[in-house]
Amino acid sequence: MTLDRAPGLAESARALAAGEVTSRQLVERTLARIAATQDTLNAFRIVREDAALAEADVADRELDAGARGPLLGVPVAVKDDMDVAGEPTAFGCRGAHPAVAEDGEAVRRLRAAGAVIVGKTNTCELGQWPFTEGPAFGATRNPWSTEHTPGGSSGGSAAAVAAGLVPAALGSDGAGSVRIPASWTHLVGIKPQRGRVSTWPRGESFQGITVNGTLARTVADAALLLDAASGNHAHDPHRPPAVDASAAARRDPGRLRIALSLKPPFTAAPARLLPEVRVRVLELAERLADLGHTVEEADPPYGQIGLTFLPRATAGLAERVAEAPFPALLDRRTHESARLGRLLGGAPLRAARRAEAVLHRRIGRFLESYDVILAPTTAAPPPRIGAMLHLSGFATDRAMIAACPYAWPWNVLGWPGVNVPAGFTPGGLPVGAQLLGPANSEPLLISLAAQLEADLRWHERWPQRTVPGSSTVE
Repeated sequence: MTLDRAPGLAESARALAAGEVTSRQLVERTLARIAATQDTLNAFRIVREDAALAEADVADRELDAGARGPLLGVPVAVKDDMDVAGEPTAFGCRGAHPAVAEDGEAVRRLRAAGAVIVGKTNTCELGQWPFTEGPAFGATRNPWSTEHTPGGSSGGSAAAVAAGLVPAALGSDGAGSVRIPASWTHLVGIKPQRGRVSTWPRGESFQGITVNGTLARTVADAALLLDAASGNHAHDPHRPPAVDASAAARRDPGRLRIALSLKPPFTAAPARLLPEVRVRVLELAERLADLGHTVEEADPPYGQIGLTFLPRATAGLAERVAEAPFPALLDRRTHESARLGRLLGGAPLRAARRAEAVLHRRIGRFLESYDVILAPTTAAPPPRIGAMLHLSGFATDRAMIAACPYAWPWNVLGWPGVNVPAGFTPGGLPVGAQLLGPANSEPLLISLAAQLEADLRWHERWPQRTVPGSSTVE
């Protein structure tokens, strides 16, 4: 059975403003799609059926009165690490979590733009892993092949958008958690500059490595959602200068110098770019050259950047575990990583935070010779459901590094990156590539991604949902 699919974000907003459809109609159709796929894809932790319909009715009254907004009446989803007033924020954890009283800043800004929040999408426990599975909610599945994961930790958001349940969704990215699921579900995923989209009520999330970002089928829709969610709480420590992402999606990027980087940054475990991913990334590099850009192989001087990531990631996790209302229900691997984070939370963490400025200077000098870096988003296609779920902590780390060694350095730097679809493996599984730039370079990356999209038209391909395990495309 093939269900109807959500129109794009910009198209939904246009149709609502033109009176061609009502917000209630869009939301009812969205809720029907979610209900029809929840048993198979399992993209949502919380569906706000009654609340979303009530919000849609309010939006319709405002539209009838002549009000307009960037997303007025448009249904969207957010990841379940973001606070939505009246709903729990379980962040992938087991237990009956209490409802929160207030929206987080990113959700507040979406509402101010007029969006209707239809639900909160699944994520692995405290966002740690590149798969979206766990005893709290089961397994979220990839619309391109339900035997495979959509990735993580924003896997629910990616599955919901890729399947056409919603036009776009917010996710968060602490080591690639927007870009990785975007690459494994044939989506555009924008990891913005640190502070671009507020993580309040946390001034920093996971010691500053985690940011909120957007997932959509098109660059224009991902940019529109980014514009709507961007902005800061009064107490946010990071406040980058404003950018107009939507305008960038309509602008020619010019002729750029692009470094093709295929070598994984140094990691403590082996990582190798698999041939079926490598060939797709090389084809994308060829398309960029055909579009007039200068592309040459060159690797950023990452050095021992991993030594600065580990203290921040594990110390941030230890903070979350200390706040968890049901610590006894957490995964054993979560406790192991939190123990390490407590050990690294003093002098090693302070040294890791100081090292960021050194890395900015060193990698910034590399980016004086290049405008953009093109790199694989992952080293492998999406794994099968369950492949990492029951591994030991050490084995999980090795499996994660082997599959996903490329994304996390840009979380240390706090700089923007955009995943773009790179095509499919011979078995029909999606893979992606990331465009990476220096501080506040979202407009450049978005304009380049939009140029690629106009050439490759990846948004015209949809997963054909038929039976579990199918991976045909249309």
